Amino acid sequence: MASNIAVIGTGYVGLTTGACLAHIGHDVICADVDQHKVERLNQGELPILEDGLEEIVRDAMSAGRLRFVLGAANAVADREFVFLCVPTPQGEDGSADLSYIQDAATEISPHLLSEAIVINKSTVPVGSTRVVERALRRPDVSVVSNPEFLREGSAVHDFLHPDRVVIGADDQAAAIRVASLYLSLAAPLMVTDPASAETIKYASNAFLAAKISFVNAIAAVCEAVGADVADVVLGMGYDKRIGQEFLRPGPGWGGSCFPKDSHALVHIAENAGYQFSLLEGVIEVNEQQFDRVVDKVRVAAGGSLDGVRIAAWGLTFKARTDDTRDSPAIKIIGRLQAQGAEVIAYDPAIHHDIAGITVAADPYAVCEGAAALVVLTEWDEFKWVDLEKVGAALAKRRIVDARNLMDRNRLRQAGFDYQGIGRS
Repeated sequence: MASNIAVIGTGYVGLTTGACLAHIGHDVICADVDQHKVERLNQGELPILEDGLEEIVRDAMSAGRLRFVLGAANAVADREFVFLCVPTPQGEDGSADLSYIQDAATEISPHLLSEAIVINKSTVPVGSTRVVERALRRPDVSVVSNPEFLREGSAVHDFLHPDRVVIGADDQAAAIRVASLYLSLAAPLMVTDPASAETIKYASNAFLAAKISFVNAIAAVCEAVGADVADVVLGMGYDKRIGQEFLRPGPGWGGSCFPKDSHALVHIAENAGYQFSLLEGVIEVNEQQFDRVVDKVRVAAGGSLDGVRIAAWGLTFKARTDDTRDSPAIKIIGRLQAQGAEVIAYDPAIHHDIAGITVAADPYAVCEGAAALVVLTEWDEFKWVDLEKVGAALAKRRIVDARNLMDRNRLRQAGFDYQGIGRS
């Protein structure tokens, strides 16, 4: 059965949530505070790169089930369900800034239907349903937690084919109503209390970050003892208790979720009187990984980066997205520049200079005269480059592959000095 839904915020989570809910048959209004963004969206122009999203946005708009308006108050008047998908940026102490959620709740409060349900979709600290309830001052409106588990680059698939749908509510009737929105999705449905639902989101991201930090630490051990991390991970992954997912060594984890959520969970634990030393170690290992990659590039460049030109492939925090927030690539390039390197970068999704980094038009142009090339994002196109063209452009045929993306045997046969992560 179709429901009337409002989605407040049109970032990665809000836009994907709104479009996918419309795709499965609901009537959806999405609101944002940026007039230019709303105008572009109503013309079918998306502000983000996300596989499959443009198609379902246009299809839902053509079917009359999705539209975009300026201002949250203009979206909620006749809506049974209101999803809050606004930013919760990280403060200096690691805590999440709830001001956007509080402001949105205050704005929509006078316009909500009686018996409407406000749903926290943003990643929020434990206890945030109470924060929204206090901001709303509407005892006739229920507040429910419904965390998102979307991966950038595959967010549409993740929404339509979720591993689970988690609903946190004190009111069983409200939980059942929210659950009804997802009945067409074949996924386990878990109903719990709001605090548990909010903790599930943080705990999931922290655990995935821990797996990445662990495998990066194992990669360092492999280099020290002469083992091949690819074989080590393969052997580990066959154990069903461990699995293959998130056991790929790389330059470190980043993006819009893992760094923010890991620091936030440390802060939440601290406020509750528990020092989460394990997660603090996960974060520290990640910082060390950035420096390990920089050290590899410095050695490849001849021992010093001062005044040396370095080519970098990749700027986004992962492939198939244009998101550079907390990107390991950006952090590593910043460290290279701090040691005096001149870094020229190429990324298929980035077409302008960013964060003090010069961006070239193709993967060969960045290599001109560079002392070394470092691969920082796992774009498939880097696998199929013309190696002779790359080698001719580089001052020396030296590659640091921080993603273990390239075919090292092919590179070495082409005369390259190749260094990966956790393998010789």
